[in-house]
Amino acid sequence: MIEVKGLVKNYGALRAVDNVSFTVRRGDILGFLGPNGAGKSTTMKMITGYLRPTAGSAVVDGFDVTRDPVAVKRRLGYLAESAPAYPEMTVLEFLGFIAEIRGFRQAAEKEARVRRVVELCHLDGVRRQPIETLSKGYKQRVGFAQALLHDPPGLVLDEPTDGLDPNQKIEVRNLIKGMAAEKAVILSTHILEEVDAICNRVIIISRGRVVVDETPDQFRARRPGARLDEIFRSLTSGDV
Repeated sequence: MIEVKGLVKNYGALRAVDNVSFTVRRGDILGFLGPNGAGKSTTMKMITGYLRPTAGSAVVDGFDVTRDPVAVKRRLGYLAESAPAYPEMTVLEFLGFIAEIRGFRQAAEKEARVRRVVELCHLDGVRRQPIETLSKGYKQRVGFAQALLHDPPGLVLDEPTDGLDPNQKIEVRNLIKGMAAEKAVILSTHILEEVDAICNRVIIISRGRVVVDETPDQFRARRPGARLDEIFRSLTSGDV
């Protein structure tokens, strides 16, 4: 579903992403980990077409993001870091706007799409509030809702549970797990337990390079008995 080959991103003399390659199949929930500044968000932005790679390619459902970025964006739902949205719009106005951008302009279909994601993301109680008045957790839910609105076969989620309380995190994790059979999911997170709970693959990126690509069981087996955060630190500090 998603194939990344040799992605590179340079900012002048700084190489933020250095020859990153991996694949994600339907049914995969890929936990994408790394310390701050490792290149996670930059990689995700290149896959979704929001940044142009310096070199390499990303192919989504057969479409190359450089050659056909619009086709790629039709097939992906993207929750960007910090869930950006138009703060003066209400939740319903914003999701309706996204529905129209996605091509759902007939009133009945647009309303059905918006109603579905409002229910999925438990936004009914705040649907008429301006987004700027919402808590961080509800803003994150609005961002997740817009990513799901067109029911894409691929999801790229940058910190989807950031700002949510423990119960809300469980709801979002269960929602992702429930969709996983028919979608390819890339999930960036700083919460190692989240990877253990819902991901079937782990990629760790450090200094712009992939240092781990394996299952959670293989990741734990690197140092039996050690905490996940201890294994993570050893892999991203140069002490591999």
